[in-house]
Amino acid sequence: MKLSQIRWQTYKDNPADAEIPSHQLMLRAGLIHKAGAGIYNLLPFGLKVVKKIEQIIREEHDKAGCLEVLMSVITPGELWQESGRWQAMGGEMVKMKDKGGRDLCISPTNEEAVTDIFRRLIKSYKDLPITYYQINTKFRDEIRPRFGLMRGREFIMKDAYSFHENKGCLEKTYFQLYNVYCSILNRIGADYKVVEADAGAMASSDQKTHEFQLLAKSGEDLLVFNESYAANIEKAKTKRVLSDFNLKGGAAEKVSTPNVGKIEEVCQLLGVQSHETLKTLALMGVKGSQTRPVLVVLLGDDELNETKVKNLLNADHVLPATEIELESLKCVKGFIGPFGHPEEMQTIFDSAVNLDAFYVVGANQKDFHLRNFSPKRDAKNFEIGDVRKTKDGDLALSNNLPVQITRGIEVGHIFQLGDKYTKAMGVTVLDKNGKAVVPLMGCYGIGVTRLAAAVIEQNNDEKGIIWPLAIAPFKVHAILIGRSEEFRNKALKIYDQLREHGIEILIDDRDVGPGFKFKDADLLGCPWQLTLGEREFGETGKFKLTSRKTGQMIESSPENLLAEIERVIK
Repeated sequence: MKLSQIRWQTYKDNPADAEIPSHQLMLRAGLIHKAGAGIYNLLPFGLKVVKKIEQIIREEHDKAGCLEVLMSVITPGELWQESGRWQAMGGEMVKMKDKGGRDLCISPTNEEAVTDIFRRLIKSYKDLPITYYQINTKFRDEIRPRFGLMRGREFIMKDAYSFHENKGCLEKTYFQLYNVYCSILNRIGADYKVVEADAGAMASSDQKTHEFQLLAKSGEDLLVFNESYAANIEKAKTKRVLSDFNLKGGAAEKVSTPNVGKIEEVCQLLGVQSHETLKTLALMGVKGSQTRPVLVVLLGDDELNETKVKNLLNADHVLPATEIELESLKCVKGFIGPFGHPEEMQTIFDSAVNLDAFYVVGANQKDFHLRNFSPKRDAKNFEIGDVRKTKDGDLALSNNLPVQITRGIEVGHIFQLGDKYTKAMGVTVLDKNGKAVVPLMGCYGIGVTRLAAAVIEQNNDEKGIIWPLAIAPFKVHAILIGRSEEFRNKALKIYDQLREHGIEILIDDRDVGPGFKFKDADLLGCPWQLTLGEREFGETGKFKLTSRKTGQMIESSPENLLAEIERVIK
């Protein structure tokens, strides 16, 4: 492709609303164009990257025997009403009615649509397992779209769905797709971790689910890992390194703590360590239209893991109690203690709390705390659960080794759905005994456009993008520097010869200065830059091939250039 024949606009400065490198660089390098809040057009070079990612995804799924389909972007509301998700999806799903008054929606995901396809086509266990996949556009009306393609409202996604007669069959396909995802990310050259994850609203919390996370400082997810364990912090199963608890307390004693409601202030005033205090949080568990209060008790230096509380309560989500709710529960903000509440008030002590130890807790009275509170002695009708957030240095339960915490960008997520959708939508197949059974499902998603952005988060420097070879818009970016017509013709002839031999090459033949061309080449970030310089060629008879990533430079004569390029791009 000749740059003189296309309109490629680059920008020197970062856009004001672009906060992370991928958003900044995709806009500056002319890969995307903002159409609206969270909605982006893919421009030619950006589209080339996305198409290459799609091709890798397609090849790996086809190799695994998955069947490609293309489902409609608009789906009938009646399918979502069957599954019970018409209301549960909330404001993220855009709904509408057609001229006949029938409910429709823009698909944010396709479990219902693919289950409808399956039940119309498959009737026997002999046709199982079967996996359908598509690469298609999705729309989710995010309240706060941000970070460009990382969290847009409209995005391209690969979603796959598998159907099975039994759990063993599901397990086999699940880990087959697990390996497919690893192969995709390995081919792209991504630095990633596969972590245990929370199923969220997609499936029950006891079903297997894994996330594929690209490691990046800008990642929104926290990942907990050691040499043989990895999990999203929402799911992580760890324990604290043993603390020096106070095991010799006496009788409970109320102490005055005027205007002191924060743990740090209480510790300073009473001369105790933070793990010798307990923080009691008043929360509301929300399930559909129902809410119920719960008290969660943590060591003073621990933080709440809301996802674990939600799963423990089997709630849709949990929220901090409002001022009005606190008043109705007779809880004094900043001074709540885990005692003296009505018996029907559910109370959960985190499993890290030593029930035999003595702590400072809120006294359920403004400006007062209680010394020497012992859960085993003084608390009534409580339960124990893992509800704290993992910290650096905790020990993984699976191997008792210390964990680290790093940031990641979720680009893929796979789930074992069980019979959640097939059962709700009345799907059955005949087993080998002629009995109708409800098939099990798995689902597997990769954010294609999100993956393109996440790769940039891992591969950039102060000059611009550094594309991995597998998904770069071009393998070689040639920079023509010369004024004479004779040399320009020679350079363009070399460009034509390389193209004829299958080299993906872009040539900057524009009538602009060398500095401008080199800056644009660095910004776009193709793996190899070929300098076709008239002066250098006149002095040495050679051209210069430079690695964008390492700066490695190779000089080559025109006769050997094709061989050199073929060698480095392999």
